Amino acid sequence: MPVQRFLFTAALTCASRAVQLRDRMLSRIPRGRPESAGIAATQHTIASGKNLIDAAFVTPAPAEAQAAVLICHGIGEIVPQWFPIQRIFAENGIASLVFDYSGYGRSTGRPDWSQCEDDAVSAFNLLKLLAPRVPVAILGFSLGTGIAPAILNRVEADRLVLCAGFSSFRKAARAAWVPGFLSPFVPPIWSAEEALRDCSLPILIVQGDRDRLFRLPMAQELVACCNGRADLLVLPARSHNEPFYNPQPHYWGPIVSWLLRDVPPLSPSQANSRTR
Repeated sequence: MPVQRFLFTAALTCASRAVQLRDRMLSRIPRGRPESAGIAATQHTIASGKNLIDAAFVTPAPAEAQAAVLICHGIGEIVPQWFPIQRIFAENGIASLVFDYSGYGRSTGRPDWSQCEDDAVSAFNLLKLLAPRVPVAILGFSLGTGIAPAILNRVEADRLVLCAGFSSFRKAARAAWVPGFLSPFVPPIWSAEEALRDCSLPILIVQGDRDRLFRLPMAQELVACCNGRADLLVLPARSHNEPFYNPQPHYWGPIVSWLLRDVPPLSPSQANSRTR
C-alpha cells in the first residue's frame, strides 16, 4: 500500500501538471473571472487537515438558489476553468462550489486518495453553510466520479451526478492505457459497486456519446452498481473532456433539469427578484 500511495501521488501530480501546462499554452485557463449579470461569485479557502483548499462559490443573485451542487472535478482541471459551467448552473437557479484537491491549483499539500476524499468532505460542509436551505447534490466529473461516491457515508447529500465516470479506479487505469501487468501497482480504490450498492439517493449517470476514454459499457456498469435506482443519460459529446472544455446547453441542460426535478419552485417574490 505505501508503494501504491506513492505511485498514485506521483501519477496524479505528473498528469495534472502536464494537462495544466498544455491548457495554459492553449489559453484554456482564464486569467480572471468575467463579470456576469445575475450571479455572484466568491473565492474561499477551506481547511482540510493540514492543507488549505482553494474553492469558488457561484450563486444566483439577487434571487435565492433553488438547489446547490458540489463539483468534484477531473484529473487535469483547476477551479477557474469551471466558471463557465458554474455560470450555467447559477443562471438556472443552482448554486455551486468547485474546489481544487490538495496539490492542485492554489491548494496546498499533495494529491492522495484519502486526502482527496477529506478535501471533498470539507468542501461539502462549506457548501452546506453557504446554501443552508436548499437540497445539495454532489457532481463528479471523470476523476471526481470516484471521489464523489466515496464520501456519501460522511456527508448528507440529497442527490448524486456522475459524468464521464468509471466503475473503479483500476478499471479507469486500464481504460487510460495502463498495461494489465501494472495493475498490482494501481490502488484498489473507488469501487462504485461498494460505494453505491446501498445508496438510497437519486443518482444520475451521464455518458458522452463519443467518449473514447470511459465508454458506454463503463456507464452501464455504473448503472448496474446502483441496483436499478439510477437514471442514465447518453448526451452529445465529441470527446471525454468536451463537456468541460466546451460546455453546451445540450449537455448541461438535462443535468440542470434533473437537479431541479421535484425541487419546490421559487416563491413569487424570489422569482421577481431573479428577473429584475
